[in-house]
Amino acid sequence: MFRSFLLAPANRLDLLAKFARAAADCSVIDLEDGTPPADKEAARASLPAAVAAVRDGGYRGLLTVRVNEPSAPGYLEDLAAAFACDIDGVVIPKLEEPGPLWPAHHHIARLRTQFPERSARFVIGGIESVRGVQNAAAVCRPDLGVRAAYFGAEDFAASMAGRRTRKGAEVHAARSLVVMAARAADIAAIDQVVVDIRDSELFVADAGEGLDLGYDGKTCVTPGQVKLAHQVFSPSPDERDFARRLIAAYEAALARNVGVIEFEGKMVDGPLLKRARAIVATPLS
Repeated sequence: MFRSFLLAPANRLDLLAKFARAAADCSVIDLEDGTPPADKEAARASLPAAVAAVRDGGYRGLLTVRVNEPSAPGYLEDLAAAFACDIDGVVIPKLEEPGPLWPAHHHIARLRTQFPERSARFVIGGIESVRGVQNAAAVCRPDLGVRAAYFGAEDFAASMAGRRTRKGAEVHAARSLVVMAARAADIAAIDQVVVDIRDSELFVADAGEGLDLGYDGKTCVTPGQVKLAHQVFSPSPDERDFARRLIAAYEAALARNVGVIEFEGKMVDGPLLKRARAIVATPLS
């Protein structure tokens, strides 16, 4: 699951230590935007210690490293350092075409051969620019190890020379294209960040819009946002109960060769049944 995607700077061990308590589905040790340029080399060198500290601290979710963007001088060095650690995957930001995925793919293939008992490592791709959005379908490549894609609204707006607004209409089209590309590739989609870290109401509303669009979860920058993301992207007890009742009623109708039924005031057919089964299959938090 990728209900929550929590980032913390690679050079801030105090913030990385909070991963266990925050209990995000996926936590990210960030070598990119979160780490100042002067600290990047030192942060890369200390990755093994940082990863070990997070693991030893009791974190049980997916642990990843966000490397610097493919055009950065240290991109390949970041990949090598990240895959040398005990991580589940890497996050590659600002993808605009599939070429930069190949080095990561080769690391994943090598590790799969060396450690076949381990679950396969994966890539989470960041789609954060005009060109990235235009090429989103080409970037969402599960055959190259991409398991999820996230939409970076802040960088996208900057690449458009536009302004970010509370309502977010300026990124709606791009936000929709990214989730459609992910769905077409059958990979997870992670929604945009909310930078107003003290505005819980805005976070919940924005996460709800992401859920309505089809996103699986939300980029988070604080432990508090993780809790809110889990609330939004986890079915409520009432939703689970409704889904179970709907499935039972529909299956009874199918036994009578009826394909469309009315259930509690709603017309129910195949698509609603699929949604209900997905709700029931979602693990409890």
